[in-house]
Parts: sequence; structure tokens; C-alpha cells
Amino acid sequence: MTHLRIVAAATIAAGVLTFALAAPSAQNDTSLGYFITSVGSGNGANLGGLAGADKHCQTLAAGVGQGSKTWRAYLSAKAAAGQPAVNARDRIGAGPWYSAKGVLIANNVADLHGDVQRDRNQVNKNTALSEKGAPVNGVGDMPNQHDIITGSDSLGRSVAGPEDSTCSNYTSNMDPPAGTARGMGPGVMLGHHDRIGGGNTSWNSAHKSAGCSQQALVNTGGAGLLYCFAAN
Repeated sequence: MTHLRIVAAATIAAGVLTFALAAPSAQNDTSLGYFITSVGSGNGANLGGLAGADKHCQTLAAGVGQGSKTWRAYLSAKAAAGQPAVNARDRIGAGPWYSAKGVLIANNVADLHGDVQRDRNQVNKNTALSEKGAPVNGVGDMPNQHDIITGSDSLGRSVAGPEDSTCSNYTSNMDPPAGTARGMGPGVMLGHHDRIGGGNTSWNSAHKSAGCSQQALVNTGGAGLLYCFAAN
């Protein structure tokens, strides 16, 4: 819902009283600002790079009447081809962000990532909804789809080290050779939106996928879904 503030600056000109309407500020806008994609790309972790992932978020948001905002996928990228690493936390604006049901997810980037105090956000099974306001399957549901692609560490930054944790910056759907131990070789870092499972309940950095293909993501416990945030 769009909220407008009437500016108490009526001007009288030629006997006509006029009022100016100011656009809503981010602090007052409790409309959709955060969601989990209702569907993945269908091509595993090959999202067409960051640009393709952002487009996916933008398209889904537009489908529910929120296309006027700039949407970004919550993804970090490795340094490659002469380009520096990209941190998810730096892509998503300043906040605050609200779910499709108007629930405050986090006031700002620091609260979202627990920079000052852990668990200052409201990312959980009840609030981490799709753009349509629908719940997303988690542990105990069939199928379990709680693995959300992030490519990030728990602070929302690119994962340190040479290991592929982004499926070649979201351009590959290749899996490791048969017999490769889980977590080794190509894969992408995942978070648990329901905060359950695997001894690590992080919403953005729980564990790595078994590979980059759609089937590998499904086998790991996901569906290639993304977190999307309104950056303005």
C-alpha cells in the first residue's frame, strides 16, 4: 500500500487553494520491500549473473504491483575478470524492509546482519514470504525448499577463499564429478529461511549446495529461490 503525506503548505494563488502531496519516504513506506521468490530461474544457480538475478526479482515484484521500486537479489559475488568482489549487503539499499503482510523484517543493514546485536531481524518461517504473501516450504514440508541462494557469509559478504561458493558468479549449472564430497567443487552458499537444520540455522549462510544444477539444488533441500530486497 502506498502512503502519501499531505504537506501543510497550501498556497493561495488567484484565489485557488492548492496542496502539495509528497512522495512517501522509505521510513514511512510499509509496502512490500522484501520477499523470497515464488519460483527459481529453473536453471539451477545459473541466474544470468547478478543482472539476471536482479531482473528475476524485478519481474516478480512487478507482477504484484511493486515494479516501480528497484529490486536487487541478495547475492554476493567473487572477484573475477578484473572486477572486485561484490557483497550482498551493499546491494540492497538502507532499509527498512517489510514483507508482503506488512511485517518489519529489519530496520537497516546492521540489524539485518546482526552487526551490533545478533537476531535483530525477523527472517523466519512465518515472515519470510513470497512476493505474493505465501509461505515458503521449510523443514517438515514436502518438498523442503528452505535453502535460499545467497553466495554470502553470515555478514552478507563474499565468502573468503578460492572455493567456488557462487557457481561461477551465478553463470553455471555444472555439478562436481560423481563421488565428490558434498561441499567440494562447484556449488553455491545457501541460507535457511526457516532457521532450521544442519546445525547452522543462519538465514543467509547455512551451508553450500551439492552442485549448481537444478537437481543438485533440489537434492540439497531447495528450489533455486532467492531473497529480493527493494533498494530504494
